[in-house]
Amino acid sequence: MTRRNWKSLQPTSLRNAMELCKEHARERLNKSVERIAEDMGLADHWSLYKWLQNGRMPLVLLRPYELACGVDYVTRWMAASNGRMLVQIATGRKLAHADIVELHEHFARAIQLLTGYYAKPGDPATVLAALTTHMEHVAWHRQNVAQHINPELDL
Repeated sequence: MTRRNWKSLQPTSLRNAMELCKEHARERLNKSVERIAEDMGLADHWSLYKWLQNGRMPLVLLRPYELACGVDYVTRWMAASNGRMLVQIATGRKLAHADIVELHEHFARAIQLLTGYYAKPGDPATVLAALTTHMEHVAWHRQNVAQHINPELDL
């Protein structure tokens, strides 16, 4: 079984985003649904199971859920479903070699999927996910260059 690249995953629906958050917590943080519910401050975990099943969670509990899971797929999906894209705030730090390699990998994957899609149209979900991931990384590098003049301090 191959490990998931959690940075490049893009949710396709609200329920998918909630499931990805839960799976991230289980795989990367070794948290069960019971422990996620406990970290959210819920009295019992059955409410969380219900919300995961029907995709309806009170908005005031969304941020605690994402913090407990360690990832923000629901927020990303909400932005993407409204035609918006989220970019992580750049701090103006110096680039590591891995940053450029990662940017190139995302670009190459996006171009590969895009040319394949235009050659033989199929399901656009994977192409859209790859293009969104690439645009997020390019936007982060743009902001990092702009912020490089006044870098933030590492605390």
